[in-house]
Amino acid sequence: MSNGNVIAVILGGGRGTRLYPLTRDRAKPSVPIAGKFRLVDIPISNCLHSGLERIYVLTQFNSVSLNRHIAQAYRFDTYRRGFVQILAAQQTLMGDEWYQGTADAIKHNQPYILNPRFPDNYVLILAGDHLYRMDYRKMLAVHTETNADITVSVIPVEKEVTSGLGILQADENGRITDFVEKPDNEEDLQRLKVKPEVFSSRGIEPEGREYIASMGIYIFNRDKLQEVLKDETNVDFGRDIIPKSIKSCQVSAYFFDGYWEDIGTIRSFYSANIALTDDSPEFNFYDEHAPIYTNRRHLPSTKVNSSSVRSSILAEGSIIDDSELDRTIVGIRSIISSGSRIYQSVLMGADYYESDAQRADNAKTGLPNVGIGSKCLIQNAIIDKNARIGNNAVIANTKNLDNHESENYYIRDGIVIVPKDATIPPDTVI
Repeated sequence: MSNGNVIAVILGGGRGTRLYPLTRDRAKPSVPIAGKFRLVDIPISNCLHSGLERIYVLTQFNSVSLNRHIAQAYRFDTYRRGFVQILAAQQTLMGDEWYQGTADAIKHNQPYILNPRFPDNYVLILAGDHLYRMDYRKMLAVHTETNADITVSVIPVEKEVTSGLGILQADENGRITDFVEKPDNEEDLQRLKVKPEVFSSRGIEPEGREYIASMGIYIFNRDKLQEVLKDETNVDFGRDIIPKSIKSCQVSAYFFDGYWEDIGTIRSFYSANIALTDDSPEFNFYDEHAPIYTNRRHLPSTKVNSSSVRSSILAEGSIIDDSELDRTIVGIRSIISSGSRIYQSVLMGADYYESDAQRADNAKTGLPNVGIGSKCLIQNAIIDKNARIGNNAVIANTKNLDNHESENYYIRDGIVIVPKDATIPPDTVI
């Protein structure tokens, strides 16, 4: 099997309401992560390291920044046929409605994905908001060895997380025999428990994990994908196509036992970022044999003046003056003024530097500069790009609220989020 026979499709997701307000001005795959990357860089990099160079990214909401990022970051030379191309939702003769689900998004773009000019044998379908490393060639090998029509990548999980995932049952040969999307009753859970020998035969130690969950990663034979898309009732892979297909064709499981995180909520986004500051994080951005690719910005190195920085990640182009940082992600072009204390927070940085003239104008009008002002306290917070935090501001959820909305900030799961381009006036206490 040649990787040249595979087309990859990355699903950009819907409105991303659970990640709001980070998705207020951008598509979900365009949300920054780890200071300098974007979520879409993860599946694209996995594809490139797996030898897959023909990649479509499907999106329908706020696709401008994602389109710009893809165009700037992924350019193939003229002697290669590879591409990373955005397919934004559009009105066509096939329909003028918004995508109704993951399968519906593929259906609307069949002329591109199943283009006769590219007679691919297989279609690899990926999510654009997951954090993990995978060599898709191993999954493709399982797909062909089992003569599968469809292969679903699965991961062992504990009972506590089953209600938010698609949970499957598989036999000892790896054939999927049952599937329930987000099971919420004990009867389903008892039926879906996986036999220990299914794990042991694959060298997996369950360690309290009795279930397997779909990772939202699928391989379809080209003709099988065309067939299932003809059914107008099939609008979603997890809810419709996989449950129906296990009854009529060979649906195999590819068992994955590495780090995988669905960055679908503010809590998961925040936790995944902060976990990167661990001494030995489960996700490794420092693998020189398989780097995560992103846009090259040609920024200067970060400058740290008389500051205390512990267990933090500092992206390039930042200036940190006489401040204290602990377990914090500092995004590109971050400006942190003297006397500030920032703990367990995610700063996304800025898209630009303000000039001296702009900063002088800010001083005249009382507008804080882009970045973190002096003598601020920021704790358990996400500060989105281009935010202006005034001097002496406290952003630490001092009232211990779970959820709250204000004109210039939000609280989700106890985490304070300052949206992109927002201004927090001096002396504000949140």
